[in-house]
Amino acid sequence: MTISAPAAVRDQQSPAASRRLLIGIFALVGIVMATWGARMPAVRDSAHLGSGGLAIVLMAAAVGLVAGLQVGGRVAHRYGSSRLLAVPAVGFGLSLAVLGQCRSLATLSLAAAALGAGHGLLDVGANASAVNCQRAYGRPIMAGLHACYSLGALAGAAVASVSTSLSHGALFAVVGASTALAGAASLPAVRAASHLDAASSDDASAPAAREADKPVNDAAQTASRRVLWLLGALAAACLLCEGAAADWSAIHLRELGGSESVAAAAYAVYSAAMAAGRLCGDRLIARFTPSGVVRAGAAIAAIGLGCGVIADSVPMALIGWAALGVGLSTVVPSLITAAGSGGPRAVGMVATTGYLGLLAGPAAIGALASWSSLPVALLLPVVLAVVVATASRQALEPR
Repeated sequence: MTISAPAAVRDQQSPAASRRLLIGIFALVGIVMATWGARMPAVRDSAHLGSGGLAIVLMAAAVGLVAGLQVGGRVAHRYGSSRLLAVPAVGFGLSLAVLGQCRSLATLSLAAAALGAGHGLLDVGANASAVNCQRAYGRPIMAGLHACYSLGALAGAAVASVSTSLSHGALFAVVGASTALAGAASLPAVRAASHLDAASSDDASAPAAREADKPVNDAAQTASRRVLWLLGALAAACLLCEGAAADWSAIHLRELGGSESVAAAAYAVYSAAMAAGRLCGDRLIARFTPSGVVRAGAAIAAIGLGCGVIADSVPMALIGWAALGVGLSTVVPSLITAAGSGGPRAVGMVATTGYLGLLAGPAAIGALASWSSLPVALLLPVVLAVVVATASRQALEPR
């Protein structure tokens, strides 16, 4: 069989170009989501919403996110994950720009749903493409790509905090338009990249191979589904902890007597620690094993946050949130990598389950805190980190 010249050239390309493209995508998503989250109070006030109205807008974003993850898994499975990079990035940016101009509950909800859908499509596209790119590299790169998301989020939060003189509508318009332009500009690079989509097998031999292996595959698929659900459950546990850090770390520091500036720094400390852990994560995973690094990290997270909660002091609490960030930094990248062996639909399923944990986390902590106290409620992330530490080997090294 002969190979055309363009295909041969693409096959000889280094995966570095695909990786650079994914670095930009991950960072863009972090910037947009941090910009949206940091100016949430201004969004609420501009539409004169109460807590219930804001909850509806956030729920619309969550529904859009889940829908985007589900549709993205199917599209990537059928057409390739690279189809979910450039065009969804354009829609993602435009939806943020439109959201900044909305001044009613109905329009805000629609725009938030569109933003969530764009986020979901990009999440599947970027993570599934990252799995394929990592396979081409032959060494771990997933944690580093997720670090780019964390660094993008830090940059977005910083820009939002220093641009308070701008209205949120103007900020959203600038960030959204820049994101849309970057997405459009990336289209030629996406088309030229040769390591974003999974390599296809020989179509002529595939039917016979599937028929010959059918009894084995049926049993393997049953085991794979169990592992997939376990991966999703661990992702939900990890992201529930992330949601607790995002929404409750500052309140925790305030209840311990910390100043407003110190309390505000709690999530920044957590985020910086997670970014640092992800920047080192690929080297650790290459030297040891994914399950070993995840187990050790989850143990650090559990012990660190547990001590931070029990010690009842501001310095120890900051150390505890930093330990949670660095300890959980490699968990989601490792779970996504493991799910990637099942294709884009598996990535979408694990991501969907994980985001459900992220959405449920703040509410779960709030309910426990109202029933008992916030320190007791914050033991939930500690327990979940212990669960991740004990169950990660079964998920990442299935027998």
